[in-house]
Parts: sequence; structure tokens; C-alpha cells
Amino acid sequence: MSDNILEQFAIKPIVPLHLGSLDISFTQASAFMLFGAALTITLMTLSVRRKALIPGRWQNLSEILYESIFGLTKEYLNDEAWKYFPFVFTVFMIVLMGNVLGLIPFAYTYTSQIIVTGALAALIVGFATLVGFIRHGLHFFSLFFPKGTPLVMAPFIIPVEIISYLSRPVSLAIRLCLNMVMGHMLMRLIGGFCVTMIALGIGLKLFTAVTFSVNTLLMALECLVALIQAHVFAVLTCVYLKDGVELH
Repeated sequence: MSDNILEQFAIKPIVPLHLGSLDISFTQASAFMLFGAALTITLMTLSVRRKALIPGRWQNLSEILYESIFGLTKEYLNDEAWKYFPFVFTVFMIVLMGNVLGLIPFAYTYTSQIIVTGALAALIVGFATLVGFIRHGLHFFSLFFPKGTPLVMAPFIIPVEIISYLSRPVSLAIRLCLNMVMGHMLMRLIGGFCVTMIALGIGLKLFTAVTFSVNTLLMALECLVALIQAHVFAVLTCVYLKDGVELH
């Protein structure tokens, strides 16, 4: 086991590819993204194939995911929910799979890479902005000057609102990335400490048992964080879409 706790986040090429000076290698991050997509498609396809009146475990799981995200989309977008639900659900499953797969030993957490979370966040904010322009045209810019605000405040309010809007993809990307990185680093530290204590001798058995129990609890917490972070990503996607749809 390497002493470098950051090694688990290193990108390693599986199939080296170069386009001139540009490195486009197929990496383990790419592999787990494809695996996550394939797993999602397989889960959703097989779980609803029978359409049983009394659903089994897998159908129950898919229905819980579907209904919870549709309910979330409905809460924010009302009658417009059916239009944007596929996008919100896709975002949720991408993040959820990245978070959950990374908890499997020797797997890779692709949501720990800022380039991945940043691209996903930019896509979300870009799509919400596009929706706003398509629905409202240039009136979309009224989003940066709330209705009822005194005109004299425009030079102060508008720059702040623009900066706040442009910071959305940054905050969205960093929040998810840091949560995944810090959680995995903490598990690696405590897990490595537990292994070291075992190697030092039997006199530390009690202490080792305590650290092992803490690591087990931390693993359970990380499972919860993986789900919460995917949900938060879906919530913020709905919030940004709501701004584009309603300019509110």
C-alpha cells in the first residue's frame, strides 16, 4: 500500500492515445464512466422489463429513484417538469454512479476529478441559460436586476448578480469534487492506520478494533454522502432550470 493518500486520485492511461501534442488516452476514469453508464442503462432496463403489479427488489429500486427525482423536478418546475425530468434524472444518475462506484475497493471515483464535475456543472448552467434565452429572449437579462429594485441600485446589483451567476458552475463543481476527495482521503488515512496497528503487534488489538469500527462507520457515512451529493446536484439543477424557465 502506498503512503501517498493522493495516489488513489491519479489518472492512469489504459489505452495511450495522442492527437499531436494532445493526450486523449483512455483512462481508468473513462472506463468507470462507461461502466457507470452501462450499469445505469442495464439497471433501468432490466428492472422495468417485467412491469410486475407487485414489483421485485430491482423494480422497487428503479421506481424509488424515478419517483423521487420526478417529485423533486415537479416541486421546482411544476407543469414544466416532464420536459426537463430526463435531463435532471440523467445528471442525478451520473453523479450517483460516480460516487457509489468509487466506494468499491480498487474502483475509481470519477466524481473526484474537478474536470469531470466542472464539465458537468458547466453543462447544467449552460443548458439552463440556453433554456432562458429560448423562452425569454433578451428579457432573460432581467434575471440580473430583480423586479422592484430601485434603478439607482443597478450599478451595484447587476455586477453582483452577474458574478453570482457565473460562479454557479464553479461552486457546483468544487462542492462535489471536494466532498468526494476529502471523504476518500479520510477513509484511506484511518484504514491505513488500522493496517499499521495490526502489523505492529497483538498488544494493540483493542485499539485496532476501535479504529476498524470507526472506519466501518465512516464507510457507512460515505455511502450516505454519496447519495446526498447526487441529490444536492439534482436539486441545484432544478433550481437553475427554474431560473431559466421563470426568471425568478
